[in-house]
Amino acid sequence: MIPDFLKKFESDLKKYEREFVRITAKPRKEKLLEDNLGLTDSKFLGTPFFPKEKEYPKDRNGKPMIMVAQLNFEQIPRLEYFPEHGILQLFLSSTDWYSEDSAIIYHSKEDLNTPVLDNFSFLSIEDYEEMPVYKLHQLSFEKGIDHGGSTDSQFDFLFDEKDYWDFTEGLTEEQEKEFGEYFNSAGHKIGGYAEFTQSDPRDYNAGQSDDVQVLQIDVDDHIMFGDSGVGHIFISKEHLVKKDFSKAYFYWDCC
Repeated sequence: MIPDFLKKFESDLKKYEREFVRITAKPRKEKLLEDNLGLTDSKFLGTPFFPKEKEYPKDRNGKPMIMVAQLNFEQIPRLEYFPEHGILQLFLSSTDWYSEDSAIIYHSKEDLNTPVLDNFSFLSIEDYEEMPVYKLHQLSFEKGIDHGGSTDSQFDFLFDEKDYWDFTEGLTEEQEKEFGEYFNSAGHKIGGYAEFTQSDPRDYNAGQSDDVQVLQIDVDDHIMFGDSGVGHIFISKEHLVKKDFSKAYFYWDCC
């Protein structure tokens, strides 16, 4: 519910609301290189679904990458512009992920019926040592509404001609708390507004200013990008509609 002191902005703020899918990530008890979830299940870390006919992703040094996220869209509530079928995966370099050495791969519904890679002996426990996700997570999903975000450049609403931060300076401590909770864009999620520890990279590139957040991976007990950092996948709306994830990109920042 919108705080009372924001009621006068309610109708205008409605235009900024966005549907998103909240991700609940439940850590599993399996050890690294073990995965009792289904091969096509949505997960953080674990064994990836991967067709034998496709080339497994390698980093810039030719080393096989680690899958840190897998989204099966058949298991996820429908969002406008997003696929209804298929699997999206984020792979990171085991040694150089912090330099954004990554691969984002989409497998179509048709791909799911092809022979799969079933031997991952080319990966070792040591390959996981520097991963920002260091435990297998089972994912569940729930739709929600984002009202805005303090660090997302696409939330440019003005409160009596004041931006987000200038407006908070005139609030009481209690109002500021309610304000932050109402415009909270943190957490694991698909779509919606993005949360950054530093700043929004789309704000510095006119060609990316309207790009859509596909996935946000936030901090939890077994996930951390750098020092309390957050990881993201972004893509243009045009390429998202076309399911052309070759144009998607990975970004992360930390304190």
